[in-house]
Amino acid sequence: MKLLDHLEEWLIATLMAGATLVIFVAVVHRYLSGLPIPGVQDWLIGINTSWAQELCIYMFIWMAKFGAAYGVRTGIHVGVDVLINRMNTPWRNKFVVFGLLAGASFTAIVGTLGARFVYQIAQHSSTSEVLELPMWMVYMAIPLGSYLMSFRFLQVAWTFLKTGELPKHDHAFVEGLDEEISGAKI
Repeated sequence: MKLLDHLEEWLIATLMAGATLVIFVAVVHRYLSGLPIPGVQDWLIGINTSWAQELCIYMFIWMAKFGAAYGVRTGIHVGVDVLINRMNTPWRNKFVVFGLLAGASFTAIVGTLGARFVYQIAQHSSTSEVLELPMWMVYMAIPLGSYLMSFRFLQVAWTFLKTGELPKHDHAFVEGLDEEISGAKI
């Protein structure tokens, strides 16, 4: 279970770093291709970086799907709980569990429908426009991200049933900052 503890962060960070690098290379290439340096300009114009935009779009789609699972796990996913928080504790707890199980069910259904869609796309061997990637690889973000999100809903529900605690995101907390700086004036 330790492997899955920070899976989303690693995936999102890797995708974000990759997208940043790809865009940086494409922008530098575009800038340098415009400079009138004999030989170098012709060589750079011959390098095709039109794939960079398409790749980054796909990377951001994957980031969004895994970001939603991260949001469920850490308690920053959007939730409307004003009415539920006004209920007395036994009713509140029942509605929280119901909401978490409904979220798990919904995302599992989306994952299953997404997996069926990916299977159907794979049968037609369609490819992306520029990269010519098999589209089933691109659309795999739907079932993988949705199943992970469903797992995170179940994980939060299990923890809530055992401890009564929901994940709460503290905006003032900075992970990795071990000691508080006391007496500092800003």
